[in-house]
Amino acid sequence: MKIEREVMDFDVLIVGGGPAGLSAAIRLKQRALEAGREVSVCLIEKAAEIGAHILSGAVMDPRALNELIPDWQSQGAPLDTPVVEDRVLFLTRNGARQAPTKLLPSCFLNHGNYIVRLGHVVKWLGEQAEALGVEVYPGFAGADVLYDEQGRVAGVVTGDVGLGRDGKPGHNYQPGMELRARYTLFAEGCRGHLGKQLEAKFTLRQHVDPQTYGIGFKELWEVPDTHHLPGLVVHTAGWPMDQATYGGGFAYHLKGNLIAVGYVVGLNYTNPYLAPFEEFQRYKTHPAIRPFFEGGKRLSYGARAIAAGGLQSQPKLVFPGGALIGDDAGFLNAARIKGSHAAIKSGMLAADAAYDAVQAGRAQDELGAFPEAFRSSWLYEELHQTRNFKPYMKQGLWLGSLLFGAEQLLAKGKVPWTLHNRADHDQLKDAAESKPIDYPKPDGQITFDRLSSVFLSNTNHEESQPCHLKLANVATPIMVNLARYDGPEARYCPAGVYEFVRNADGTNPHLQINAQNCIHCKTCDIKDPTQNITWVTPQGGEGPIYQGM
Repeated sequence: MKIEREVMDFDVLIVGGGPAGLSAAIRLKQRALEAGREVSVCLIEKAAEIGAHILSGAVMDPRALNELIPDWQSQGAPLDTPVVEDRVLFLTRNGARQAPTKLLPSCFLNHGNYIVRLGHVVKWLGEQAEALGVEVYPGFAGADVLYDEQGRVAGVVTGDVGLGRDGKPGHNYQPGMELRARYTLFAEGCRGHLGKQLEAKFTLRQHVDPQTYGIGFKELWEVPDTHHLPGLVVHTAGWPMDQATYGGGFAYHLKGNLIAVGYVVGLNYTNPYLAPFEEFQRYKTHPAIRPFFEGGKRLSYGARAIAAGGLQSQPKLVFPGGALIGDDAGFLNAARIKGSHAAIKSGMLAADAAYDAVQAGRAQDELGAFPEAFRSSWLYEELHQTRNFKPYMKQGLWLGSLLFGAEQLLAKGKVPWTLHNRADHDQLKDAAESKPIDYPKPDGQITFDRLSSVFLSNTNHEESQPCHLKLANVATPIMVNLARYDGPEARYCPAGVYEFVRNADGTNPHLQINAQNCIHCKTCDIKDPTQNITWVTPQGGEGPIYQGM
């Protein structure tokens, strides 16, 4: 039976209410206002409210924001903790050596930047967008891409609400809407599930490297005055990772006795026994890190994958009817540990291309002006300069750091070679070739377990809906993942979603998926060694509700 759906039409539709999507929406309306013209812009966001799914360190470079909203300070943008000191530490198990500032590449220095709670910045951007006339709809997930008769993108269908676990309409069923547009910009963040489909349909990844990712963890702590240095930025490398595994930590001191602490583990790790969440908890026990949090209180927790491959892993940005922007296209600068400024700039560039196309009477063609403008921008120059960062890290911490540092300090990244990336999911060694890792039990003061952490993320899903974590083959987790890799999904998930359950005598193992715990990090979609798991959007408004993370 054909479902009757409400249809709404716009000039430009934006899927995703993060820095990229909101900046694109703002820029579109600014251009129309400047020209005295009209352009209809709709933005949908799967989170219950704008900013609720935003998770980032974050140290923010205001360069792109200066271009988008030059008077952001007088407009009350929540960038209120300027960086006053950088510390880069190389950790061993019990020691730390600080790198001399004069030996640090410029990408590791943060003078002129701000420590922010990015969720608050995004909420503020949402207010600016609405004030300009953007139709902003939180709680609406883009579930499927709409195509016209020529196979061009024509918009999206929002998710149905009220489906039972069998996928059939329940008593409170409400069909999603068809949101149609002349151009659709996809700003879903890292590993966007519609972006992933578009990459496949339009072969956007042809002739580029596979994307490579990290899983980033973050906690927000309230600490005593004696442990707090507002404006201090600490970055670390080394322990608890071994020398062959990429990872690094951070501690950012915000105003109000708050510290954001986090850890990133490269998802190209090889040991199936490695558990990124436990590595993050272990990191906080280091003698150079633990003192910040003694006597403090953990306020919130979250995790999110980040796209770290650089320019060589960036797909083609445009296709008939739309474009990928922000981390949906991998604009993050992993070397700088920053992405919000890149997301904002990419959204602005795509918006300019879409606005000009709409005013020219065009629709559903390729916005070729967007990638052209990107290649002429300061953002391209910045990403080109640091493009070899992640590939260098495959050489190990010390050699990789030495090679990248030499490239940056001696040549400013202007070298004639570009190194290449491999897909993360095919990096795991067999369990028989790997060493199990004995992680200490959480102490409940500095270190914690997964379920108590998920509780702090305010995650919620309606349990009666279809599972949004799809298995292509239900036998694969047991026949391959458990048999060959000893069930890595039980360790790489930061929220306890995947659990291997056995009978009392240890027989008959099966994979239990606790989908209600999912914090939408996308790690399973990325790291599963057989690529058997696909993350799709659950009902709109569900998932975590981060309070200014």
